[in-house]
Amino acid sequence: MDKIKITDLFDLNKTIAKNLFEAKEYAWEVLPYIKDFIISLGNTLPSEIYDRVQDDVWIAKNAKIFPSAYIAGPCIIDEEAEVRHSAFIRGSAIVGKKAVVGNSTELKNAILFDNVQVPHFNYVGDSVLGYKAHMGAGAVTSNVKSDKTLVKIKGEEIYETNLKKVGAMLGDYVEVGCNTVLCPGSVVGKNTTIYPSNIVRGAIAENSIYKEKNCVCIKRKED
Repeated sequence: MDKIKITDLFDLNKTIAKNLFEAKEYAWEVLPYIKDFIISLGNTLPSEIYDRVQDDVWIAKNAKIFPSAYIAGPCIIDEEAEVRHSAFIRGSAIVGKKAVVGNSTELKNAILFDNVQVPHFNYVGDSVLGYKAHMGAGAVTSNVKSDKTLVKIKGEEIYETNLKKVGAMLGDYVEVGCNTVLCPGSVVGKNTTIYPSNIVRGAIAENSIYKEKNCVCIKRKED
């Protein structure tokens, strides 16, 4: 059985967006609600911890934001996060505690759990990245199919998202190698490693090593 439910992928105690997920079964179900959730949550954040720097943009006082970064609302950047040179946050994004959004990385309608790293030339759109997930340089999420039809999640069964835009759902501790493309509707189970320069589709089992499409193995304990 596919282990791709929210409870299979994420520790919800590792995100300020916990309440958004609790009434849902699958992570892609939160995507249409991220914008409104951020605005609602942002208006409750304590002013002693977060600054409201512009309309619907809340940034923790101890976050590090490079002057060249572009941040559009609604957006929450949590405590001790780092948004580096020329990062482009297009809105509807939550950047978790101690997360890193790096040089020329673009976010749009996405939730980054705490300690996520997207540090170099990444695109993360209509996606959820779990605790300590990491995307190598040049790795991107593709969020729209080439034929523009609704995205389906393909695992042991087919899951209808009823959404045109769905990027990737990465479980906790997922490692994505450099220059990998995560195709629309990719769901990667927690603690899985994707080798560099892959094209990933569908549901990938947790605790796996994805060397290429026809070579996916389960990690040994020593891995």
